[in-house]
Order: sequence, then structure tokens, then C-alpha cells
Amino acid sequence: MTGRDVSTPEGPASSASLRVLKVRSQFLAMNRALRVPAGSFLLQARDRGDGDPGVGVGFTCSKKVGNAVARNRAKRRLREIARLDLPALARPGWDYVLIGRAGTTAARDFAELRADLRRALDRAHSGRAETGRPPRPKGKRR
Repeated sequence: MTGRDVSTPEGPASSASLRVLKVRSQFLAMNRALRVPAGSFLLQARDRGDGDPGVGVGFTCSKKVGNAVARNRAKRRLREIARLDLPALARPGWDYVLIGRAGTTAARDFAELRADLRRALDRAHSGRAETGRPPRPKGKRR
């Protein structure tokens, strides 16, 4: 598996082993995944379908979120909610990416941020999410 394992304070993740997505191709595959706006962040979720029961999780924040300090703070908060809630709520064989939003990811109350993740996962797993962007056609841009 690519990435590092994420552990909970009690030890290794109990119901699902989490691995951090780090390779660009993994993030590009997520662009065609389910997209769930969660208020304070955007969740992308996809069933890999490869038979591996591990759960992949990635985090990203664009420069729209702010300077490096603001982006890192937002990503730390996203990593923490994923560490706390994904082992119990994630489906085996799925990958998830949490994308920070400007002004809301770093400022939102932590309990509300966790509730946003739970609602977003529920929507993604129940099929009430929109699909990702289709691949961009090759050729000239307009």
C-alpha cells in the first residue's frame, strides 16, 4: 500500500486501516469520484473496486484557503476529524479526499466539523451525491 498508516490514540485503527493518499494519480482518480459539499469542506469518495479492504484518505487545500499557515491549519483539522471518525464510518475498499474551503474549514467549530464529515459520508454512501467531473477532452482549450 502507498502512504502511511494512521493510528488512533488507542492504537491502530480498529475497524478499517487508513492509509494516506500521496501520489498525484490517486488524487486525479478522485476527480471522477462522488462529490459531496459538506459546508466547511468538500468530500470526494470513490469505491476503488480492487478488493483491498484498506481505506485511503487524502487532504488538500488550494491557495484560495490562504497562506501556508492557513492551509496547514485547515489540513490539520481535516486530518484530525478523519483520524477520529473515518475508521468507524468509512467503507472498506473506498478512498476519500477532504478538500478545505476558504474561511470555513479553519474557523468552523470542531464538533460541527465532525458532524459535517458524518453527514457527508452518509450522503456519499447512500447515493445522494453528485458524480465528479468527466475527463477533460484532449485538444485545444478555448
